[in-house]
Order: sequence, then C-alpha cells, then structure tokens
Amino acid sequence: MLNTGKITKPFRLLGLMHFLDRLKFQYQRLKNGKKNRAFRSSHQTIVLPPDYMLFEAFQLDYEKYFVGGKATAQWVINHFSTYGMLENAHILDWGCGPGRVIRHLPQLLGKEARVFGTDYNDETIKWCGEHIPGISFSKNEVNPPLVYADNSFDFIYGLSIFTHLSELNHYSWYEELMRVSKPGAILLLTTHGEKFKGILTADEQKMFDAGNLVTRGNVVEGHRVYAAFHPPEWMHKLFSAHSIVLKHIPGKVVNWGIEQDVWVIQKR
Repeated sequence: MLNTGKITKPFRLLGLMHFLDRLKFQYQRLKNGKKNRAFRSSHQTIVLPPDYMLFEAFQLDYEKYFVGGKATAQWVINHFSTYGMLENAHILDWGCGPGRVIRHLPQLLGKEARVFGTDYNDETIKWCGEHIPGISFSKNEVNPPLVYADNSFDFIYGLSIFTHLSELNHYSWYEELMRVSKPGAILLLTTHGEKFKGILTADEQKMFDAGNLVTRGNVVEGHRVYAAFHPPEWMHKLFSAHSIVLKHIPGKVVNWGIEQDVWVIQKR
C-alpha cells in the first residue's frame, strides 16, 4: 500500500498541500476529460456542479458523482430503514457538498420526508440552493453551530466529514449533532479506520496504535487535504457521551482503494 503520509509530508510542512491538490485537480481533469465529456453529452438534462467544486468534495468524475451518488443515497436509506420509518422523517445531510447524495433523496424517498442539507462552503451551498429543488439548504461554518433548533432531526448522515476535522471539532460537532437530533434519532457517520494505518507515517501509526486521534493539518480545516484518522476505541469514547453504537462496520482494502469505517449510532 502506498504510504502517502511520507510522500506528502514535505508539502504539508512547507504549506504547499493546497498547491499539490490543485495539481491533482488538473491531472484528474485531463485523465477523465474524455469520459466526462461523453457523460455530459449523453445526459444533457442533468445539471452538474463546476469541475473544481465537484473535485474538492469528491472526484472529478461525472458518472461517479451522479450514478454513484444515487447508489450511495440508496445505501444511506437502506441503513436508516433498518432502524426506523422514513415516512414524514426529517433528514439532514451534514456536509452535503455539491449534492452528490442528497440530490437523489426526494425521488428515492417520496414526498413525505423532509430533506435538509448544510455545508461550510459558500459557493457550494449557493450552487445547491440554485440547482437542486425540493431540499432546504443552509450555510454553516467550520465550527458549530448549525441554524436548526434543538431536536430537529430523525436521521442525520455525515459521509467523510469527521475525516477533515480537528480533534477539538470532533467534540464540538458531536455535541452539535446531538443537539439537533431528536431523542432516539439515528446517525450514520464515516471515518478513517484501521485500514488507513498503511498510509500513515511511523510516528502517526504509533499515535493511532495508542488510541489517539491522528490529524494532518497546516492547511484549511474542513478542506479535503485536512485529514483525520480514527482508532475505533477513540470513536467509541466520543460517542459514549450521549449515544449508543448500534453498528460499526470496519472498512476494507478493495480494488479501488480503502473503504471508510461506517458508524451507526442512536441518540439516547
């Protein structure tokens, strides 16, 4: 497994991670250009976000954004359906990005459920509000709070959001998610678990094995190049304050890369 921690460490120390990320964007633009043009040509009614907005939140791959996003939306629904009825539910996408998943929920759920999305990126949340109907979008900051009242949501999901937050904001955002969750609400969250140890430096692996959260900073928190890695025991401690862990699915190394861990928790 490629140890990206060693490769990127000099760039991070020199404050050049955002520059490196721009180079990666241009590489994906060239690599996927033909494929993306073909998708746009054959799906002219689908509104797609600007290229960098899409890349910043996921990958610069139109098909994976739209088709893969719909599959992920159904995956989220399947998890939630195990634990409760979705009819008339209030559902929040915490860190919705350019709508890869949330844009499909109204169609998949029907008119009964109310769907909300929130994100810290000004341009992203503006684009979502202008191009994705049937969903209520709101702007938040990197730090809490959200604009919603206490006990607002039956279901909340945050896909690869804790993966880009500082240790302090893990605690702050967990408390905020609990605040806006109804008693008994179900939350689905993903993290960088054990299988990501292979991309950590030796010092980072020691921290991880000691049960400590590992963060890679010196960049803008919340951005894709800010990274956090999560020992399962650390997450259990975080979640123990106000919720119970219903399910923890450790990620696996698969043909396309490394899966994130999946956590399903319930507010007490």
